[in-house]
Parts: sequence; structure tokens; C-alpha cells
Amino acid sequence: MCRTNTAPPSRNRTDADPAETMMFIFDCTVDPGDLTLDQAHQAMQIHMCCTVDDCRVRRRARQILVDTGQMVLGDRANP
Repeated sequence: MCRTNTAPPSRNRTDADPAETMMFIFDCTVDPGDLTLDQAHQAMQIHMCCTVDDCRVRRRARQILVDTGQMVLGDRANP
């Protein structure tokens, strides 16, 4: 959590159920797949010291929040 890990991502969690997704929400190197809005908000809080460039969980959560209109990116942000 909140660390930069240089290990290559080894799994994609696109087929996980919600309970299983929560197990992987703490690992920056694993894409958690689809998240609910509540899970996306929670992921953003858990990974608030991470960047979207380094953290696959924060990247996924941010994209979900942007796609649903819950977050609006500033001009400097790259989606």
C-alpha cells in the first residue's frame, strides 16, 4: 500500500467478485478490475499517497470515478 513497486504486474482482476476484489485493493501492482463507486472511493483513500502512474489500483479507481462523473480532472491531469 502506498509504495512504488517495480515488479511487473502479474494479474488482471477483471473477472473477480466484489469480495475477492477487496482482497486485491491493497496491492498497487494488481489491477482490481471493475469496482463499485464505494470501492473506488475507498481505493482512492487507501492509495492517496500513490500516483496513477505507479499504482494500478488508484489508476482504475480514478478512471471509474471520472467515467461516472464523480470526479472531474483538472487541465493538468492526463486521464
